[in-house]
Amino acid sequence: MRIAVYLPLLLSLIAPFGARPLAERCEPRLATWLLTTSALVLGTASTVSLGLLAVTGLIRVPLLATLGHWSAHTAQRSDPTELSVSLVAGLLLGGAVLMAARMLWRRARTLAAAAVEAACMPAEDGLVVVEDEAPDAFALPGLPGRVVVSTGMLRTLNESEHAILLAHERAHLKAHHYAFVALAQLGAAANPLLRPLAAGVTYTIERWADENAATATGDRTRVARAVGKAALAGHRAPARTRMSAALGIRGAKDALAGAGPVPRRVAALLAPPLGRHPVLAAATAAVVGAAAMSTAEAAHDLHVLLMTVGAW
Repeated sequence: MRIAVYLPLLLSLIAPFGARPLAERCEPRLATWLLTTSALVLGTASTVSLGLLAVTGLIRVPLLATLGHWSAHTAQRSDPTELSVSLVAGLLLGGAVLMAARMLWRRARTLAAAAVEAACMPAEDGLVVVEDEAPDAFALPGLPGRVVVSTGMLRTLNESEHAILLAHERAHLKAHHYAFVALAQLGAAANPLLRPLAAGVTYTIERWADENAATATGDRTRVARAVGKAALAGHRAPARTRMSAALGIRGAKDALAGAGPVPRRVAALLAPPLGRHPVLAAATAAVVGAAAMSTAEAAHDLHVLLMTVGAW
């Protein structure tokens, strides 16, 4: 546990720097998988590491050591972790578990409510058109899911762009993008350092859906134009509390000069499709593998320590 237990925490500091390159340079579907897996594994590994560090402090408390038939004196000699470090780890562990549980509960309630709402919506081929002048379109998860489009959005886009909108939103449902977002946010809730990875997932799922729409229509430029029109319409519309914005756009109010999600998506559509970028994929796999292996090694070391202090 001398080094291995700290490695997931160190990797959590480094990993966010790779979120933007992955999202920008790697094929969106692969980028989504890599970012989601990284957030979930690193969030879990760092939480387990905090737990291991906290336990090494607990076995030094004479009363707890007596209850567990451990030697507190031997624990102090066998493990180099300072008691103060264990106490801080315990506090951080409590916060991580609380935030993750809170996020999981809220997400479960949201998805359950969405499923009930989708089941109550009469739809033709999964499409629900609502009378609303505000331009809006979103994918509503359920069994089955629904694509909800306002009449205001249908008027904003022309006939050819309607197909783009439907292809985009149906891609969200078919690929279960809500699950990727939920898992990435769960990892980030446990470890706030991983929030850039979760933010990257909310961007790459939109890029994934954009690419699906481009493949379905065969015209990347037209898809880029539709994304821009929907963003402009969403910018002018009043604030809403929908599950997703028009064409799945988030951050439509970002300035063009700020290279926000919408300009970046449009620029990506106007450029050739991205490849899998094996170097970035391999680096991400190495980080995830190192975090998992170091956590397993640290857990094994703690087991050996407990066996050692329990033998006295």
